[in-house]
Amino acid sequence: IITDTHVTPASVHDSIVYLERLDRQRARFGFDVRAVGLDAGYATAGIARGLEERQILGVTGYRNPTPPREGMMRKSRFVYQKDADGYRCPAGQLLGYATTDRNGYRHYRSDPAHCRDCPLRTSCTSNAKAVRTITRHVWAEARERTDSYRKTPWGKAIYKRRKETVERSFADAKQLHGHRYARFRGLMKVTWQC
Repeated sequence: IITDTHVTPASVHDSIVYLERLDRQRARFGFDVRAVGLDAGYATAGIARGLEERQILGVTGYRNPTPPREGMMRKSRFVYQKDADGYRCPAGQLLGYATTDRNGYRHYRSDPAHCRDCPLRTSCTSNAKAVRTITRHVWAEARERTDSYRKTPWGKAIYKRRKETVERSFADAKQLHGHRYARFRGLMKVTWQC
């Protein structure tokens, strides 16, 4: 059964309100939630951290990273080294911590003195100052732990269960109950339709 429906404006992704809606269902129905299976749209550091704070094990679908521009190397080629709090580039340079932005992303920057003469520069950065910046969310470790659960037998079972229950309910709502398209404009009118 579906225990909660929530309509968000088009500018607000469902993942933004996920933890709030989860808390509402737990309180309203007395659910003792120990694990959740979520699709890749919910694979964020904030949700991973929120689930850990609630002592709920989360299993999220694989989220394919945004590909770099043609010919440029991926962030995955840089290895995070926790003890040095930096990223090691394929050429061996350590990108050190520079700043944290208001969205919670830590920025690690390369030393342009090393990058200017690096043979990998053209595939690493097109920055005129010869600087490569890598970002890492302050809650990235929670996200990495959540991602690791997907690969366990337990995680595979949870994710399979999600597919069999949640996706089936959504398919029925779309096909049998007229929720494939919004017939009206505006949050209130779409809520009426639901």
